[in-house]
Amino acid sequence: MPDKNALALGLDFGTESVRALLVDLDGAERGAASAKYRHGQITQTLPGRDEPLPADYALQHPEDWLEAAAKAVRRALRQSAGAGQRIIGIGVDFTSCTMLPALRDGTPLCLLPEFHENPLAWPKLWKHHGAKKQTERINRIARERDEDFLKQYGGKVGLEWFFPKMLETLEEAPEIYHAAEVWVEAGDWLVWRLVGCAADEMARSTCQAGYKGMWSARDGFPSKPFLRALHPDVVDVVKAKMPGRMMSPGQSAGGLSAQSAKSFGLAAGVPVSTAIIDAHAGVPGVGAADPGILVMVCGTSSCHMLNAAEYRYVPGVAGVVSDGILPGMYGYETGQAAVGDAFDWLRRLTGKRTFAKLADDAARLEPGAEGALCVDWFNGCRTPLMDGNLRGALSGLTLSHGPEHLYRALLEASAFGLRWIVEMLREHGVPVKKFIATGGLPHHNPLFVEVYADVLGESILIHPSQQGPALGAAVLGAIAAGKRAGGFSSVRSAVRTMGGVKKGVPAREGRLIAPNRRNTRAYEPIYRRYRETASFLNGERSRE
Repeated sequence: MPDKNALALGLDFGTESVRALLVDLDGAERGAASAKYRHGQITQTLPGRDEPLPADYALQHPEDWLEAAAKAVRRALRQSAGAGQRIIGIGVDFTSCTMLPALRDGTPLCLLPEFHENPLAWPKLWKHHGAKKQTERINRIARERDEDFLKQYGGKVGLEWFFPKMLETLEEAPEIYHAAEVWVEAGDWLVWRLVGCAADEMARSTCQAGYKGMWSARDGFPSKPFLRALHPDVVDVVKAKMPGRMMSPGQSAGGLSAQSAKSFGLAAGVPVSTAIIDAHAGVPGVGAADPGILVMVCGTSSCHMLNAAEYRYVPGVAGVVSDGILPGMYGYETGQAAVGDAFDWLRRLTGKRTFAKLADDAARLEPGAEGALCVDWFNGCRTPLMDGNLRGALSGLTLSHGPEHLYRALLEASAFGLRWIVEMLREHGVPVKKFIATGGLPHHNPLFVEVYADVLGESILIHPSQQGPALGAAVLGAIAAGKRAGGFSSVRSAVRTMGGVKKGVPAREGRLIAPNRRNTRAYEPIYRRYRETASFLNGERSRE
């Protein structure tokens, strides 16, 4: 029988900070804390340098991840007496594709004096968009060769993925590429460091590789002939520079090393789960154990995940991976590249008003923002067009429009983008039956969810936990601990028990947002205008 006082620890590594969440085996939160990365997003200059980085660069400092995680864990432990000795498993989710070059002992190249001043030696954050030409070449060659892996990704590889970023380094800084002994996703690197194993024993996440690395359980990574067509120097990269074991989230990557245990204030040997993509962790985190539930993890960007019983080809879907999120189902990933960061951009652009003030003013407007229309491709379009070069637009403006009109138009654009995604899934035979929202935005921005519900014409459940991905990581930690320690007979049992919405949950903690039918009808012609404008913008991009 499992210890009734047992806890699982979820580590949720986001774009700006890491969150540590302690939960019991019923999913009740027993401690939570976050810590910001000391260097944040590195987008202007490298630490200690004055030379500006290129506009498309987004990097991070690898020591920030471990330093912030130790702070967050220790803060969370102080909220629950004796918690450090009661943790039975640790789960890790991470932004993806965030990746880095390292030595075989795990040392990131950016920490070596000879490479410290080269930006491409540093970890590339998921939103790094420096590999545009490499992405275009990968897609062109894959189409010419009719590569099977394209079918897994709706016909197009994304700008933010593993191989484009690695190829960018080879072509822009070949000395870094050749010095790298290991190319690795940051989530896998973090787990590698936590357990302290040899490079060949590293757990490489099938979730990260499946959705961002062109890997499949049937075919593995892309073939040598394809890689040779990309560049002769990458033909053997999988064997030479990508060591490790392919493992699924929830499988134990090893026990917590003595060094990591001391840093975190935990017991050595605690099982650590193989990493999962941060947004994907939201699926077990909200208890979505069954097919047909669209889980919307809404933050800086948004990822929308859905499990289905069958595979269907859907153009523009970011990935369809067998067992990619939960076992026994096909995990579909879609998403929008700019959501929370687009809202913040507009807030700053219009005079740094508070979100509360913008939302209050925008809520007084009728659907359509009095003619203002937005296409929110301010960081490119992820789904359904998979094009990081696309630009956004605001149209229909007059001198009478103010910040509240622009903000409402931006909220509506985000909702229209989601509706487009849902329509594509359904048109290609993928059932979408329910909607669950998690992440910071749904809890802190009620108007955001209301507009989404109105545009979709569907009810949306805001999950009680404000930490869906962190809770999902903790669920995976409990699964990695094994049946004897966690007591769960299956992954789905753990997901339902720890992540599911409990009966009697107070309305203030989780609530169902129903659509306003009058608004839903009003949005029909506005949505058509959005699609027409989006088609025009995409056509302009195609003619460039």
